[in-house]
Amino acid sequence: MPAISTTSAMPGYAANGLTACESCDGVHRMVPVPAGGRALCGRCGALLYRHLPGSLDRSTALYLAALLLFLLANWGPFVALKLGDRVEQTRLISSAFALHQAGMPELGVLVVLTSVVFPALAIGGMLYLLLAQRLGMRPAGRARVWRVVRMVTPWSLTGVFMLGLLVSVVKLQGLASVIPGVAFFAFIGLLLVAAAAAASFDVAVLWPRLGPVTERLPIGSAAELGYASCHTCALLVARPATGQPWACPRCDSAVHGLRRHDSIARTWALLTTASLLLIPANLLPVMTVVRFGQGEPSTILAGVAHLLRDGAVPLALLVLFASVVVPLAKIIALVMLLVTTQRGSNWRTRDRTVLYRVTEAVGAWSMLDIFLVGILVALVRMDALASVSPGLGASFFGAAVVLTMLAAHSFDPRLIWDRAARAQKA
Repeated sequence: MPAISTTSAMPGYAANGLTACESCDGVHRMVPVPAGGRALCGRCGALLYRHLPGSLDRSTALYLAALLLFLLANWGPFVALKLGDRVEQTRLISSAFALHQAGMPELGVLVVLTSVVFPALAIGGMLYLLLAQRLGMRPAGRARVWRVVRMVTPWSLTGVFMLGLLVSVVKLQGLASVIPGVAFFAFIGLLLVAAAAAASFDVAVLWPRLGPVTERLPIGSAAELGYASCHTCALLVARPATGQPWACPRCDSAVHGLRRHDSIARTWALLTTASLLLIPANLLPVMTVVRFGQGEPSTILAGVAHLLRDGAVPLALLVLFASVVVPLAKIIALVMLLVTTQRGSNWRTRDRTVLYRVTEAVGAWSMLDIFLVGILVALVRMDALASVSPGLGASFFGAAVVLTMLAAHSFDPRLIWDRAARAQKA
């Protein structure tokens, strides 16, 4: 790996150049911010950049700690269920294997990807980039690795997995004793350290804040000024006069100057399919709990009612919110965004952009029920004493959650502002 040059080899770019908002494409001139400060978009309020002194050393140390905790969380015993003299011990990955053995391999793949594989890729990718940067080296494939990290991070759902485990413990209180293992405490530490690592990381460590220098007053969108943001390193790149494909001069990634105009049709397709899948997901049982030879299939709402009968009101409300309210609210919000954007409405453009960011952020919490089913299937495997088997409703629900997340990611919020601006000019 060659050493990183300390001087800028990009003429026409400077730290006080222009940058664009990822949410609305509003263009701004970069200005210094105090330590710990943030620069926000003047149009939609989204975060443009932060100033975190010492970010390289702090985030590198925290990601190293996260890697050690991740290895311990996957190596040691996670939790055990004790019923009389019978003890059933599991590991973190046991829920994925249990779902596969129960005839739900698609759910097993989904669980192992979101709880093990994607977090491992995110932590490993960040360490690859940060350690090389710390040693003053330019890592090979830096842009590709950074794209992978950004792609898998929204799908790394360790926090939702832990919440599913807590709900499982409450549901099992009347059945047996739940004994946490070493990996359980390592997993809690991983959640805290990984959150601290993400909070302490400043992307300027990898991609210094540079932008094109121009005397033009930055008003409107970057596209109107002839620029487009690189989706890898966020550098503003000018539209070539020759009409050739764009390439970022810093990371050599392809730059797409046009909006994702097919995103509206794609989002409609994903959203419609997810809405149809939610019908059987709520009507069919998601799991069947058998205790001493007695039990019956349980739907999502029946599980909420069971928690209420057991007196776990906060957890019942949590499951209701994550598994019922969030999917429905997400669909309603995306439908509203799609309709208003297609109509070119200029009504509350800033609020609609904020709504989109919230919708994109909370959608992953609907995975709570999938993790809950996987954990219970892995833990409660005591033959005639007690057992849990997944239901077909869980497969429909998992597919609906994935499709709503994909729908949110496929929507281009910059179209809200583009079409509103065209409506005003017309």
